[in-house]
Amino acid sequence: MFDLQDPSRHDLTRHHAPADLSDRVALRVVKLMRVFADAFFSKRYGHRAVVLETVAAVPGMVGGMLQHLKAIRRIRDDQGWIRELLDEAENERMHLMAFIKIAQPSLLERGLILLGQGVFFNLYFLLYIVAPKTAHRVVGYLEEEAVISYTQYLAQVESGAVENVPAPQMAIDYWGLPQDARLRELIVAVRADEAGHRDKNHDFADAIRDKLHD
Repeated sequence: MFDLQDPSRHDLTRHHAPADLSDRVALRVVKLMRVFADAFFSKRYGHRAVVLETVAAVPGMVGGMLQHLKAIRRIRDDQGWIRELLDEAENERMHLMAFIKIAQPSLLERGLILLGQGVFFNLYFLLYIVAPKTAHRVVGYLEEEAVISYTQYLAQVESGAVENVPAPQMAIDYWGLPQDARLRELIVAVRADEAGHRDKNHDFADAIRDKLHD
């Protein structure tokens, strides 16, 4: 069962300080994406979650697929990367399934989902082939921003600015939340997931940098 009271589960303030040019580029790209997201969604965090989770589920699937092909091509063990990345993609998809019950996307947002997923998939696919370390670092920084966004969303709920509606039953079942769980508990659970993905992708980037995984 998900432990909502465990403050040590993840460090919500962790930030990877850029160590080289590729890290700095990755961070600036993510910060630029954050500017556009803030401008488009403002404080509509439920709608932001729906749209962004459709993109967030892409990197794990792309990385898992390419790691799978590499392991087959080189006839070697993948060191657990494939399962980790595919689990990440599935987890992000479950975030979407939960928040779609909270905030239905508008027609414009559905168009943005279609465009964003198509563009991001192809760009990330190419980036992973050319510079996998940078690709994982981009995801690490994206997840840092996700933690910040969900913390802001949580603050809106706790202040009463956003109604603390009941959590969807599928979210209760997936995260093992109490049967009377509400939006607040869902956000806490999703934020912890994002912090875990942040840490894992920064670790993957570090492993590639240190040539612990080739």
